[in-house]
Amino acid sequence: MFPKFQKATYKIRTFLQKRTQFTAFRSHTSMTRKSSKVQALYELCQTVFTPSGCPPPSSPAINKLRSVLDAMSPTDVGLKEENQDDDRGLAFVGLDQLKRVFRWAQPITYLDMYEGDSFTMCMFCFPTSSVIPLHDHPGMTVFSKVLYGSLHVKSYDWVEPAQEIKGPNNSPVRLAKLAVDKVLTAPCGTSVLYPRSGGNLHNFTAVTPCAVLDILTPPYREDAGRKCTYYRDYRYTAFATENGIKRQDGREEDYAWLAETEPDNLYMRLGNYTGPSIQV
Repeated sequence: MFPKFQKATYKIRTFLQKRTQFTAFRSHTSMTRKSSKVQALYELCQTVFTPSGCPPPSSPAINKLRSVLDAMSPTDVGLKEENQDDDRGLAFVGLDQLKRVFRWAQPITYLDMYEGDSFTMCMFCFPTSSVIPLHDHPGMTVFSKVLYGSLHVKSYDWVEPAQEIKGPNNSPVRLAKLAVDKVLTAPCGTSVLYPRSGGNLHNFTAVTPCAVLDILTPPYREDAGRKCTYYRDYRYTAFATENGIKRQDGREEDYAWLAETEPDNLYMRLGNYTGPSIQV
């Protein structure tokens, strides 16, 4: 009997040890999930955003999202800051495109973190001087957080009511006002653009290797009228004089004419997101 009792006791003890280990593992996994800033960001977005974008996020919700994003670092999303630029990139010697020395272009890496009906979470990793050309976010709110490096941002908002004239080759151009023209260097606050303000049309140029975490709400969806359109900007004086248009409410350099175009300097590849998983 004693051997049988000993075996039973051993089985019970082994079972209890395994259950304790499993409980500890489950507790650790739960703690890891709870401690993930990416998971917290996802859950906050789920409570704030809607598929239609209506109603738009409230000011308190936007401020809360900004505070969460402001606290994000490259390691929180599985990135390591690149200290060495790839020699095949573009030599960046100034913000003026005329001062940029073009060599072999390295592509921007796009990392898909999450995409649903209400929002998209993604990252862009830029080599030096890589560019996302001027484009719009119709009816969308966009949060952009520079995780490392320096990024030049130039953005516009449409002038309302719309002012449209004939531009190059009699194609239409529409008047926009400059909203942002500056370099963002990490660590820095999160930028937010809105459907009609904050620089809804923007382009990015990497001053150094850099990475940006983006949240777009609602996401691009062509059948809902949220199609991404690319533009080329022209100086205000390029067409205003010949059309007899004069501005009285600001400097001419604060305005530009935007013409729809196809991007000719966008080089992008798909990468693998390796940060904390998102539990949906």
